[in-house]
Amino acid sequence: MSATTEKFAKASIPSVNADIQLKDIIKTLPRECFQKDRRKAWSFLFINVLAVSLGYVGIATLPWFLLPLAWIFTGTALTGFFVLAHDCGHRSFAKRRWVNDWVGHIMTLPLIYPFHCWRILHDRHHLHTNKLLIDNAWDPWTLEDYTQTNPFVRGFYQALRGRFWWLGSIAHWAVLHFDLSQFSERDRAKVKVSIASVVIFAAVFFPTLIAMTGIWGFVKFWLLPWLVYHFWMSTFTLVHHTAPNIQFRPAETWSAAEAQLAGTVHCTYPRWVEFLCHDINVHVPHHICVAIPSYNLRMAHESLKQNWGSHIQESKFSWALMKEIGDRCHLYHPEKAYQSFKDIQR
Repeated sequence: MSATTEKFAKASIPSVNADIQLKDIIKTLPRECFQKDRRKAWSFLFINVLAVSLGYVGIATLPWFLLPLAWIFTGTALTGFFVLAHDCGHRSFAKRRWVNDWVGHIMTLPLIYPFHCWRILHDRHHLHTNKLLIDNAWDPWTLEDYTQTNPFVRGFYQALRGRFWWLGSIAHWAVLHFDLSQFSERDRAKVKVSIASVVIFAAVFFPTLIAMTGIWGFVKFWLLPWLVYHFWMSTFTLVHHTAPNIQFRPAETWSAAEAQLAGTVHCTYPRWVEFLCHDINVHVPHHICVAIPSYNLRMAHESLKQNWGSHIQESKFSWALMKEIGDRCHLYHPEKAYQSFKDIQR
């Protein structure tokens, strides 16, 4: 049994005491964790822009057999754009809201991601993390929903929960973020601005890119780095809250403290990935308090380990980890957290 599988096989993460509230956990964090540093924020943005630029220089100049490396590097650096927008969405990048909104929109434009649409839906995920039928990030279907849906949709769900997990964020982006019915009336003006911005960007950028470089240029310079970006988005968001022993709970038994502390996973990735993606993998403190800037997440994580270490879930990225999740974490089970597709066929 691999180390990753062995870790997940231990259903020994103790439940958070029902009397403990999220604010009690937040109070244990050093005040420095919440301090915004303008120099750090803009320095990381500048470094990220340089990394993406370097990636595109590589795509334009490297021989064909090195292009996959350039695509992987560029797509990973573009994921860093999204993480910076992620800080903006939580108002932890800058003190002024308009700065957060402008930077968030600019960082997400090349990804064709409408900023306010994502921000509002992502806030819903934080409010209802691991709440069955309400959380909108990798929430498992119940057996009843699975058996009653049509075979085509069922097959689509099976694919995204299995070996095609890396396409999950594309489906999430396409299905939810352009659907006005997902948003309240008061939010729709901002949502429409964000949708309009990416539509206008795409309408200008894509034809210009194709006119200058051809269809292969479109694939080479945009599509393949974008797919690498979605690989990381799918992987990060799946691993953040998914393990065979992490339970989604119905609203009546759900606890914010338990979901955010014990239901969130800290996963270690290669250091170059963590650097380019601004430590988004250090995810437990972010779920304890979204006001913590990305450059303070490691400090907050060390504090949480000291004070709440018995509740912290940690893993290491590997193909064995993704296989473990893809083979076992399919459908909700009220006692065992998950059941696999194979379980229900026996």
